[in-house]
Amino acid sequence: MGTANQKEFINRIKMALGKPFAESRQKADLFNSEMSAESRAILEHIKNRNAAERKKLLETLIEAAGPINLQVISCDDISAVTGAIAGLVRAKDPEWGDQKSVVAWAHPLVERLNLPAALSEQKVPMFVTGSKSTADEDLRQQVIDAYIGITSADFCMADTATLVMRARPGQARSVSLVPAIHIAVIKLDQIIADLKELFALLKWDPHERREGLTNCLTFVSGPSKTADIEATMVHGAHGPREVHLFVISA
Repeated sequence: MGTANQKEFINRIKMALGKPFAESRQKADLFNSEMSAESRAILEHIKNRNAAERKKLLETLIEAAGPINLQVISCDDISAVTGAIAGLVRAKDPEWGDQKSVVAWAHPLVERLNLPAALSEQKVPMFVTGSKSTADEDLRQQVIDAYIGITSADFCMADTATLVMRARPGQARSVSLVPAIHIAVIKLDQIIADLKELFALLKWDPHERREGLTNCLTFVSGPSKTADIEATMVHGAHGPREVHLFVISA
């Protein structure tokens, strides 16, 4: 529909409602070009959050994670996370078949885990989505075959236990959606309070504004769940049946 047709269509609606053509409602500016005092205060609060406040956010996150079946594990350092993930790989079995494989993001925090070495004892291969030598078709098959997908996240909102993940080259959203088990690894300072803090960061934080929004921003609140059939809750119907979030608290 062209602009002229749009105006004619809207004017016909106004005529039917008994409103003059020239009448227009005052609209609030939803996309302010200047930071509000509230947003400035939010960013300042996030920037100056002390260790005790961050620990309190972690406690809030753990409490919110319980009802949605999200497993939150606090670890002191990278090596503890690596050991815990290796333990999960050893303890968990694939839903189909007996061949274990893991797929992971090309992400600095995930790379620091040095998981290929940790999983070599179990002879479990780990594929990384950022490998330039892997064709797209091969990568898709690796994601489909993997029973565990490992990612990081940009943020985690404590009040709803929700991971916030941008999609970037080497960090495909399929890694968090296709495998039966999703493992995410974040640092303590990536935990924020709520959506209000997230919006303030994405809109006004200089570091976040430099990157901007990618073509996909995924929100993950625990494993896939549905109660469509006989109001019985089932996990894993449309995505991972388990989600484990490791928080490096040191």
